[in-house]
Amino acid sequence: MITYLRERYNAAFSQARYDAFVRDINTTYRFPMDFHLCETPLFLSAPLMAELLMATERLVHAVLSSEHLERSRAAVPPELQLADAAQPECLQLDFALCYDADGRVVPRLIELQGFPTLYGFQWLLDQKIRQHFEIDPSLYFYIAPYDEESYIRLLREVIVADCDPQQVALLELYPEQQKTRIDFACTEALLGIRTVCLTQVIQRGKQIFYTDERGREVPIVRFYNRLIFDDLSGEVLVKAQQLCQRAEVSWVSHPHWFFRISKYSLPLLRDPCVPEARFLCDLDTYPPDLAQNYVLKPLFSYSGSGVDLDPTPEKLNAIPAERRAHYLLQRKVEYAPLVKTPDGYAKAEVRMLLLWNARQARLETVATLVRMSKGRMMGTRFNKDQTWVGSTLAYHQR
Repeated sequence: MITYLRERYNAAFSQARYDAFVRDINTTYRFPMDFHLCETPLFLSAPLMAELLMATERLVHAVLSSEHLERSRAAVPPELQLADAAQPECLQLDFALCYDADGRVVPRLIELQGFPTLYGFQWLLDQKIRQHFEIDPSLYFYIAPYDEESYIRLLREVIVADCDPQQVALLELYPEQQKTRIDFACTEALLGIRTVCLTQVIQRGKQIFYTDERGREVPIVRFYNRLIFDDLSGEVLVKAQQLCQRAEVSWVSHPHWFFRISKYSLPLLRDPCVPEARFLCDLDTYPPDLAQNYVLKPLFSYSGSGVDLDPTPEKLNAIPAERRAHYLLQRKVEYAPLVKTPDGYAKAEVRMLLLWNARQARLETVATLVRMSKGRMMGTRFNKDQTWVGSTLAYHQR
């Protein structure tokens, strides 16, 4: 942490300034936020950012290894065994900031996901924080060698590629109801693509269309996929499967990657920053310190849904045998109370945002997303009535 920057920011903060900041963000594009925006960004020192980047690089190498990719095929449900894709265009790694035995701040992997995140909103957030608060000009949001211009250019290359933006659709189910809807609006503004609800997609043979505001059918050639397939069921799941299997369309990211690079990967990774994790189906006995030091996670939940911080043998035994392969036990990590706020210290989790650079043929870390918490977990339901918590980003020194 950078103490003098924290003290300077906190001294200059006011509720009126924060309210104006939130109001500005909520009225910039067609959707407002549907989540709490933290009152402060995170300020990371150059050594800590370097450690986060090194951990990210090691883990990307691991999950893209031929051995891991082969093992990860088993994560894809049989009903979603679709045509494969060469690589994930989007990847996220979430690191808790913790103290090690020597009192140093170190990253510990919480989870990872081969699925898009708020790439558009984080671009807007950086702009608005700098407009409403005094951010030291020596601090950077984008990860070198990227800046705002090259970040947008890469985002366009990944999502739009060489297609007509009007024929690229951000695909979601009832997008206007999603908590991340402001990101959809930012992405539309940045790239000129259209957000389309799965229920409104028209399919005729291998061709698919959406209807524009003039009632014209516009062909779709590429999906920026924001659908979480594991949440779909019934008719919408069948429709999504048909799009994957029959339509002549490319995907960013292909639905496979939501499953193949996910919490499913955690027990397969061996790295100092990765806490011990085991598939529930592989356990003959439970750890004696189960409730105190382990957390139960469903493999393909999102935003902390279904996580049990207090597992017991009775709870685990109640999970049917056919479902035990869909859960893991992960050793708990203790987030460090690092961020000084007006009413105590907050804990931080840093999401490293990666995009596929086709010219370099590699995934590159481009920016950050941060979540702050004063509760037992990240997320609104664990931070009710708290301030200086929620979603933000990290500024760092180079």
